[in-house]
Amino acid sequence: MKRKFLAFCGAILMTVTANAQAPNANTQFKALTEKYFTNVYFRYSPTAGTLAGFHEFDPALEDYSRDGINAQIAALKGYQARFAAIPEAKLDELNRSDLAIVQSNILSTLLTLEVIRPWEKNPDEYSGNITNSIFSIMERTYSTPTARLKSLTTREQKIPAALEAARKNLVNPPQIYTQIAIDQLPGIISFFQNDVPAAFSSVTDDRAKTDFAIANNNAVVALSSYLDWLKRDLLPRSHGDYRIGAETFRKKLLYDEMVDIPLDKLLEIGYADLHKNQAEFNRIAHQISPDKTPEQVLDELGQNHPAPDKLLDAFHETFDGLIKFIREKHIVTIPSDVRPILEETPPFMRAITFASMDTPGPYEKEATEAYFNVTLPDPKMTPAEVEGYMHAFNIGTVVSTSVHEAYPGHYIQFLFVPNAPSKVRKLLGANTNVEGWAHYCEQMMLDEGYGQPGTGAKDEHEAKLLRLGQLQDALLRNARFVVGIKMHTGKMSFEEAVDFYVKEGYQSHESAMVETRRSTSDPTNLYYNLGKQQILKLREDMKKKQGAAFSLEKFHDSFLEQGFPPVKIVRKALLGDDSPTL
Repeated sequence: MKRKFLAFCGAILMTVTANAQAPNANTQFKALTEKYFTNVYFRYSPTAGTLAGFHEFDPALEDYSRDGINAQIAALKGYQARFAAIPEAKLDELNRSDLAIVQSNILSTLLTLEVIRPWEKNPDEYSGNITNSIFSIMERTYSTPTARLKSLTTREQKIPAALEAARKNLVNPPQIYTQIAIDQLPGIISFFQNDVPAAFSSVTDDRAKTDFAIANNNAVVALSSYLDWLKRDLLPRSHGDYRIGAETFRKKLLYDEMVDIPLDKLLEIGYADLHKNQAEFNRIAHQISPDKTPEQVLDELGQNHPAPDKLLDAFHETFDGLIKFIREKHIVTIPSDVRPILEETPPFMRAITFASMDTPGPYEKEATEAYFNVTLPDPKMTPAEVEGYMHAFNIGTVVSTSVHEAYPGHYIQFLFVPNAPSKVRKLLGANTNVEGWAHYCEQMMLDEGYGQPGTGAKDEHEAKLLRLGQLQDALLRNARFVVGIKMHTGKMSFEEAVDFYVKEGYQSHESAMVETRRSTSDPTNLYYNLGKQQILKLREDMKKKQGAAFSLEKFHDSFLEQGFPPVKIVRKALLGDDSPTL
């Protein structure tokens, strides 16, 4: 009996000892996450490492070969199995949510590589991404010019092989994809010929300068040859389909945004908000000019824009008023007095964007400046084309864009991200959160009183114009919502999409062309409006829960403090339940 008792005690002791030595689920998850970022996420996307602030990845370039793509797929599937083995029920709430974010990231990347296959369909995946890889080192002075030039040179040395891989991988791309790549490449080649050498003109190390000159020349030759190949060889045989189809669209939305609403229901939601914004635009347009149609008022609004060479100044002039209003009205905490730097959009991004915010990564410790990029009219445009293009930068949309990109949109959200509660929340997220927040801010700021006489507008007439500009931007996002679903499920042609952007989205023809081209390669860009609607619902639900204790500033701060995960996860953190996001 005594022997059995001692054996029993020994078994208990061994179990206790084993449990003490074994890592708990939270520790196990965090350790695996670190390995995932190092061994998969940044290993196969070293440019993302540079952008995040992990400069040990600077000398590497993405492996665009088919063997490299296959290796990435295998690595993703390996970690997919390892994360699935984590005992989810034993994780705390933060890590349980982070596990879902990481698993969704893996599923999304696999869907892109195995099903959507841009490496097989989109020539700009190579030339555009390669340029971004070089720009990411060139743009910020996080180290000495010589040290950065050496990393950049090593990265540039891999460019010819990457473009050779492109020739092997690309199979029957959509004509629009090949044409976009062709359109962007002259600017990209000029960027390598002029901008990159100029950025490192202060380097005095002769060996570094010589190595760079050779690598940069080889990159220019390779890009020029690639452009010639696209025109001569690939474009004539580019007859592929850009549409991803309903099932892939549904999966992409689920993996990227954690949204599982059926597509037909999403279209109902999209159309309802479109019609609401159209009605409001028409109402205000009638107040401004009762004897004119909304289309005529829109054209007049478009004509009220800065001169092209004063466009950057026009954006800069909005900052003081926006910052003052945010602080006086307690809209959201502004964590820093440092402002973003306004500059022209880099050449590899100009074909598909009017404005953007380029912020340093959450782990960037040295070069922490942010850039507000604005795409100026192409010098090759005719005067009539320039005028049509500048209609997108009217008095109202300049304010709306400044709110979206800077205060309190993307830039303020970026200032919060370094203090997010986990590494996952600092590095992985959802467009419905990022773009949803920025788009939400456009309406929220005017709803809270910005843009009234004395606060952003000089009189009632200008206040109405600002609201029209905000609504025009809202209608653009409404059109993206509908166009993305209908184009990629085969229910709308390219030409019909352009027409929809003009007639239903209240955009100029030049803007509609840019937007439709973007919609072909960014199918789920409904995330702007979808995210905005999710945030509006979350805000109303928080008001109901908190009653008189509700504070708009505290709500906004609490939202941003979560990082930028899908709104579903933010909602769970703030409300404590799994109630529907819409």
